[in-house]
Amino acid sequence: MIPDPPLALTVAIPFATAILIFLIPERQQGLIKLLATLAGALCLVLSLWIFVAYNFSRAGFQFQLQSNWLPSLGITFHLGVDGISVLMVLLTGIVMFTAILVTWGLTYRVKDFFAFLMLLVTGVFGTFQSLDLFFFFFFYELAIIPMYLLIGVWGSTRKEYGALKLTIFLTAGSVLVWVGLLATYVAASSASFDLLELEKVTFTADFQRFFFPFFLVGFGVLAGLWPFHTWSPDGHVAAPTAVSMLHAGVLMKLGAFGIIRIGVHLFPEGAQTWMPLLLVLATVNVVYGAFSAMAQRDLKFVIGYSSVSHMGYVLMGFATLNVVAMNGAVLQMFSHGIMTALFFALVGVIYDQAHTRDIAVFGGLARRMGTVAAFFAVGGLASMGLPGLSGFVAEFLVFVGTFQTYPVVAVLGIVGALATAVYILRLLALAFLGPLNERWTGLTDMNRYTWAGTSILVFCLVLVGLWPGPFIDRIATSVGPLVARALGAL
Repeated sequence: MIPDPPLALTVAIPFATAILIFLIPERQQGLIKLLATLAGALCLVLSLWIFVAYNFSRAGFQFQLQSNWLPSLGITFHLGVDGISVLMVLLTGIVMFTAILVTWGLTYRVKDFFAFLMLLVTGVFGTFQSLDLFFFFFFYELAIIPMYLLIGVWGSTRKEYGALKLTIFLTAGSVLVWVGLLATYVAASSASFDLLELEKVTFTADFQRFFFPFFLVGFGVLAGLWPFHTWSPDGHVAAPTAVSMLHAGVLMKLGAFGIIRIGVHLFPEGAQTWMPLLLVLATVNVVYGAFSAMAQRDLKFVIGYSSVSHMGYVLMGFATLNVVAMNGAVLQMFSHGIMTALFFALVGVIYDQAHTRDIAVFGGLARRMGTVAAFFAVGGLASMGLPGLSGFVAEFLVFVGTFQTYPVVAVLGIVGALATAVYILRLLALAFLGPLNERWTGLTDMNRYTWAGTSILVFCLVLVGLWPGPFIDRIATSVGPLVARALGAL
């Protein structure tokens, strides 16, 4: 067991780092990068420590830290992690640190970039750990708001369009979430925003059925739920490399996490009513996202639509309300987060030198960028669900659980997996294999910072694929009671 402060430290360290960076002169770029890297390393160590020390032999929230903030309104600063959020905290620590390493070559407005990046990560850690719904929403918004500036200032191509579209969609979703939270607070009559207090309240069936869609759609927008997904590929393409890594790797998981943490947890009857609709939309996510990725020529658009498809597996697993499928869905959140972070880091290496992402103009890049090609192949194989890599374990569990409940949906999900194999193999063949296009003879492989960051991500994909037990053990402690509650057993 570990003391409570590590949870608070994962929130406090990036926030304090953002303040310190704002106070450092812009000309001290090396010091700013070093400070950000140190903060990322500390958060990674803390998140790993929390993950290892989590006692998976018992269910419930652990390492809780609670302090009154506004007692008259029942608002407390309450942190804690269960088997689901502990995995998301670890994912955030890994992607945060590797994104900082990949960004060491940044030279434009370094101070502002890393300060906003630290604020974004503060929001992510806080959201995954908050057990008070007021602070949950506060950190949720803190994670979203910096994205507008990070994309609009440091992005590429249609960055203003991508940043504005992302902000409009996510703000609209946040409005629905906030309305749902306020309605929940008022209906509870317990004068508390605390999740553990609210779970004791029995909301009427009509109330649950009416307000569950507020959370389903509100959080679903950030999760890339079809048809509210269109902001996501544009945001991916416009964002700078580190922001794309955090955007696809972590931020989209906040949406899926919100659906089960608040929606399913507090409104089990509402979940039973509306999950069939989520199942239909998630299936469209899987198939539509995969075939859309197949039609793209831009590397980032391929990965962007691939993210829409793979997040469909997450939502599909949740919608089944099946223990096996939900275990796989949570593991898929982790696997997809690592995989997409790797993809965007590697695309960043290519784009920084080639200044284009058009797959059609490449060819034979493996001859000049051997490590990039090898790592991209590992990520692609994980995306396809190759045994021995994390994607296989996660998707296998989702398919097994879905077959037990909705066999036709499972078949459609496998069709999406087949389409994934097509566009991944096509991308690898066109961009990295074959004769070298003479236009790219001057390209070089990744630098040591990017190599270090991407190596960590590749290691994680292999580790989870070969040794999924510790991850499933932690996830299962929370998924089982959650499903039982949703099905009315508790």
